[in-house]
Amino acid sequence: MSLPPEKASELKQLIHQQLNKMDVHGRIREVLAETIREELAPEQQLSTEDLIKALRRRGIVDDVMKEITFVTDLADGELTSSPKPSNFNDKQSTLLKKSDGTRMADATTMLSICDPVHMVLIKTDIFGETSLVASYFLEWRSVLGSDNGMTNIAVELLGVGTESKVSVGILNVKLEVYPQLNQTLSQEIVNTQLALERQKTAERERLFLVYAKQWWREYLQIRPSHNSRLVKIFAQDENGINRPVCSYVRPLRAGRLLDTPRQAARFVNVLGYERASVIGGGGKHEQWCTLLAFLCRNKGDCEDHANLLCSLLLGYGLEAFVCVGTKAKGVPHTWVMTCGTDGTITFWESLTGHRYIHKPINPDDPPAVEQPKPLYPYRTIGCVFNHQMFLGNCQPSDSVELCVFDLNDESKWKPMSEEAIKSVCAPGATTSLPLFPPLCASVIDSSVTSNEIEMQLRLLVSEHRQDLGLTTVWEDQLSYLLSPALASYEFERTTSISAGNEEFQDAIRRAVPDGHTFKGFPIHFVYRNARRAFATCLRSPFCEEIICCRGDQVRLAVRVRVFTYPESACAVWIMFACKYRSVL
Repeated sequence: MSLPPEKASELKQLIHQQLNKMDVHGRIREVLAETIREELAPEQQLSTEDLIKALRRRGIVDDVMKEITFVTDLADGELTSSPKPSNFNDKQSTLLKKSDGTRMADATTMLSICDPVHMVLIKTDIFGETSLVASYFLEWRSVLGSDNGMTNIAVELLGVGTESKVSVGILNVKLEVYPQLNQTLSQEIVNTQLALERQKTAERERLFLVYAKQWWREYLQIRPSHNSRLVKIFAQDENGINRPVCSYVRPLRAGRLLDTPRQAARFVNVLGYERASVIGGGGKHEQWCTLLAFLCRNKGDCEDHANLLCSLLLGYGLEAFVCVGTKAKGVPHTWVMTCGTDGTITFWESLTGHRYIHKPINPDDPPAVEQPKPLYPYRTIGCVFNHQMFLGNCQPSDSVELCVFDLNDESKWKPMSEEAIKSVCAPGATTSLPLFPPLCASVIDSSVTSNEIEMQLRLLVSEHRQDLGLTTVWEDQLSYLLSPALASYEFERTTSISAGNEEFQDAIRRAVPDGHTFKGFPIHFVYRNARRAFATCLRSPFCEEIICCRGDQVRLAVRVRVFTYPESACAVWIMFACKYRSVL
């Protein structure tokens, strides 16, 4: 079970209030002083584990758990705190409740919770670049059959993608149920339950595979040329496991972190783009990341972006689908499509945040009829899907500009059985994938980060000009005047509305004296590495001309504005500018 971000914050606040009420911090300080005085040698260091053991021996942890109970209404996700009842039994205390909100969950109830614990291992280099090392789904319920509700498990972590068969290390996991359950289960019962679930899941997957093969044969019988269309029914995840593509999409609510579908598109856009690595030639390596792996890595391929954007748009109540097809030169690509209640078809490019209205071309119209010119970069489309539907394009042409997106017309779109999709893709239908994690608020301070990057860029510019034998004079006021422009650029990216440019231009005209020339160069990044950004800027002739400006009364300016989004994603806008006296 996972809580939305606003409920998690509410839970933290309730616990904080209760801890203050019980003066837990004061009691911890007393135990800490007593433990150091009585149990440790003068030179011995007190570890966190030593302190926790001391707290448990004195019953402080048990007291806290006795004082706090939570009632969870699973229907609407509301969470409230209730005072300790007079007949409270400490052996029943747990944060996990049954749906009636009055009884604590026992071991049997917990055994029915089949969501695994998804663990993702990320590596970050000295430049801040992240890479996905391992992704592992931990079956935690073995602890329900262990003595004292505690067990240790050695987990072998395997690599991802082309290295999914290579071990990257052993992780020792200690599992503990706390507070302790009233009664544990026998290991035989736990093993039997897990074996039955695996058997049931395997049978569902087998039946879906049989159905998918039959569906594919029928699709090819419609038109032999369908064999060359990009109809993607299964896709490999980061561990090399084939999963139905519909399982990669589920309605995802962003809580209060994102306000509109277009802001959600901007959030997905600023997550980094990186194709899955491949050793040697042979084209693109396929890797559709699970959502947690994608968010932790903070970058991924076009499929990862499209799946996330589609999930967010579904969460906003839109009828959204992931489209699988090609763009220019036949390059495979995925994007998102929404179907309006008025029949409007809108394409959403998840890598850029751009939106395009689709207006089909009628090839039967006479030559005199003016046809719409497509603005989108897509060329062909083979199928569309979301968490409930999968439809193969069976129109005579798979060209996007000729396609009619009446998804209810089975002569144009061949559907899969929604029941068949539900059997393997609905929540709880399989034990191999947990529910989608809620989005997390950014931990980045935009003002501090903006200032740090700006100071680093000033130093880099000064050093670069010094190497060229040039002096550098910064004008702080001019730098400050660049801020409205950067805010306007981000606002336009988020809303497709241009605003505030008039005031910026008027301020610049007033700041630049007669006879002087002003030049400005804005640029956008989705990473916070100042040195890397500076190297990229120098590759632009126009920006290089500003940074290396020569002349009379040269004044330089630079402004950085970092806009934060969930999961610590950032849009980084940088603007270099200069003004100098024009000499004829």
